[in-house]
Order: sequence, then C-alpha cells, then structure tokens
Amino acid sequence: MAVALSQKVADRVPEAANLYYRLILIVGPPRTGKTKALRDLAQGRDWPLVNVNLELSERLLDLTSKQRALRVPRLLGEIADGHPGEVLLLDNTEILFSTELQQDPLRLIQGLSRNRTVVATWCGEMDGEDLVYATPGHPEYRKVHRPQVLVVATAGDPNPTEQVHLDHQTASKEKIA
Repeated sequence: MAVALSQKVADRVPEAANLYYRLILIVGPPRTGKTKALRDLAQGRDWPLVNVNLELSERLLDLTSKQRALRVPRLLGEIADGHPGEVLLLDNTEILFSTELQQDPLRLIQGLSRNRTVVATWCGEMDGEDLVYATPGHPEYRKVHRPQVLVVATAGDPNPTEQVHLDHQTASKEKIA
C-alpha cells in the first residue's frame, strides 16, 4: 500500500529541523493532493495552515503597486508570526510568483524557515536537480538549480519516486516507496 503524501511529509519534518533552511516543499502540478496533504497534517498534528494567497492579498489590497513590492517580505513574516508553533504549513503560494510583486518566492519562504520548520506547496515539478515553476516563456517562470530544501514530490510529478535532499554542501537522492 502506498504511503500517504501527508505521512511522507511528516516523516521528513525531523530531518528538516537539522538544516539551515528548515523547509520542505511539496512539489507537483495542480490537483495532485498537495492541499489535502497539508489539511491532513493540520488536522492530525495541530500544525497551523496558512492560505498565503488569501492572507497576503488581504494585506496588499490598500497598497500601491510599489508599496506591495516593498512590503511583501515583512507582511509575509507577520502572517507567519501570527501562527505560532514549531511547524508552519503554507498553501496556495502562487501569489508569491506574481510579477507585480517582484519577489523571489523561494527566498521568501526560506526566510520564514530559519527558526521553525515550514512546509509549503510548490505548484511545479522537479526537473533533475532543478525546481521549476510554470513553463519557459511564461511571465512567472522560475527555475532554481539545486535548491537548499527538502522536496517531496506528489504522484502527479513526472518523477514521483524521488525525494531530493539538498543542503549547503551535498546533494543526495533517496528513493521512496
């Protein structure tokens, strides 16, 4: 029997605690179970779950375009601080990729993961050692070579049997069942 995505993520949380960026990304295309996995973790482990699109967009509504770009890191930090605990779950992170906000989404999330474990969804895929969001030519396209995060790929990812653990010094791949 296949291990539930939420269990795969939960199994990686202790390992993340030893990393510089205590970050786990659940990577996969839309409708592959990322949100369900986070909901299961929030319910089963009492970890706070944040809808980033909703909470951040509410705080950005009354700001000008320039103010939005300047304040995103601080606002995202305030959102995270409003949800105490050792583990924070971030879902619906697509707003961080908005070209209007002029941000590096991975760096924003990594910044939140220095003092606590963060599990976030990434609507994209792993392409070898590269973390990809959107397709080449799309305005929100991002490709990150050897990201310093733990990655748990969904069953909808083209390479669902690998978890990639990349830290500051080494890169290793682990097969999962």
